[in-house]
This record gives sequence, C-alpha cells and structure tokens, in this order.
Amino acid sequence: MDAAPDQQAALRLVSLVKSYGDIKAVKGIDLTLKRGEILGLLGPNGSGKSTTMKMVLGILKPDAGEVFVYGENETTAPVELKKKLGYVPETPQLYEFLTGIEYIDFVAEMYGVAPAERKERVSHFLEGMQLAGHENEMISGYSQGMKQKIAIISALVHRPQILVLDEALNGLDPRSAKLVKDLLKELASEGVSILFSTHVLEIAQALCDRVAIMYQGTIMAEGTVAELRQKAGLPGSSLEEVFLKMTGTDDIGEVVKALSR
Repeated sequence: MDAAPDQQAALRLVSLVKSYGDIKAVKGIDLTLKRGEILGLLGPNGSGKSTTMKMVLGILKPDAGEVFVYGENETTAPVELKKKLGYVPETPQLYEFLTGIEYIDFVAEMYGVAPAERKERVSHFLEGMQLAGHENEMISGYSQGMKQKIAIISALVHRPQILVLDEALNGLDPRSAKLVKDLLKELASEGVSILFSTHVLEIAQALCDRVAIMYQGTIMAEGTVAELRQKAGLPGSSLEEVFLKMTGTDDIGEVVKALSR
C-alpha cells in the first residue's frame, strides 16, 4: 500500500502491527480519521482497540507500520505532533498526591499553555463539570467519576486538534456524560478530530460520523452506520445488531437461555 501522507486527513494509520510475544494484537491495520470527524473504534475486549490508540499516541511503538498526524510521520517530530493530541485512557492513572487543580496545572504547563489562558479555561471546565469547590482537594479522595472529569479536563486544556478517547465516559454521571457528548459534537463542528472508543453502542450510534469495527486485531468493517447495515445485510437494524453479527457474537439468546436454567 502507498504510504504517502494524505494532507486532508487528521490522522492516518498505515499497516500498523503490534505483537506481545506470540500474540499478534494488531495485524496490519489501515485507518483514516478525517478533519472534524468523530470516528468510533468499536470491538470486543481484546480486539486491539487500546493497543491501536496507544500506538497513535506514541505510548507504544509499532512493530511495523506508520502513524501520520496532519500529513507528517509521527516519528519525525514526535514532541510537536504530540502537542496536537489529547488523550483520555480507559483507566486514568493520576498523581493522587496532587490536588485536582495542581494536576491540571501540571498538564497545562507541560503543553505550554499560558497561565492566564489556563486559568480562564480551567475555571469554565470546573464549573461545567461540577468540580468547582473541589479543585483544591486531594485526588486520592476523589470518586472515580471525579477522577474521570479531571482526566477529561486535562486532555482538553491545551486545545488539542485530535482527541483520542478510550472509554472516556466511564464513571460519569448522566449530566456530565451528556455535557461531554455535546462538547465533543461542538468541538468536531469546529474542526477537532476525535477517535472515540466505547462499549456502549447506543452512544457510538448517536455520536459518531463513522464507525470502524475491530476484531482479533483487524479492521473488519468501517463506514457510516447506514453503510454497515448494508454490509451486514441488516437494513433498519441497530448498530448493536450489526456489531454482534459482524463479530460473530449474535448467538447470545441461546447463551442467556442456558444461563437461566
């Protein structure tokens, strides 16, 4: 495959491969995230989603293949290109000996956000996420949902051009989850590109412009929900039904019956 960068793509993965010993977690995938697009990366546990996201971010080095960020190979200018990215992992590992505001300030400082801009932006986030009044408390005393909010604010504080979100809504109360989903739509409308992984297929169907389904380390299908319905031969069906059929896990009815006996 021609690896020439696509200048219209925010993110382009070319023939990415990653193994852990004898286990091939990602098997030469190709994927493009367009500018201003929300792309859902879906798949069962162990399909390679988180590994793929970590290669995008440079946390893991691919065994083979390339990652292009706005047309530039990520290995040529890793620091500058990483400044364009924001990341919320599935299970954020925060510095719990810091307060919430200390942690956010630490992240903002690493990204070079000016103190005046930082103060105004963070204040809006704290109010919106209902963390105002708790920002000077130690993270060790936060609930899981509060920690998730700190991780989300930290990913957004430097105004990234690409967001990589791995189960970012985990632990959020309904109001905060709705706020984040609406914010993602607004950011996409402003040109921010979002790679979004979730196990909640209703969220993916409502939020994502396109969906890529990973299974056993490969991209087995991608497109709009309507396109995937046609590929699965399930017109008018839900994304959940399409996903279950494509990944060969649509036999859960028999499993439920067996478990209920």
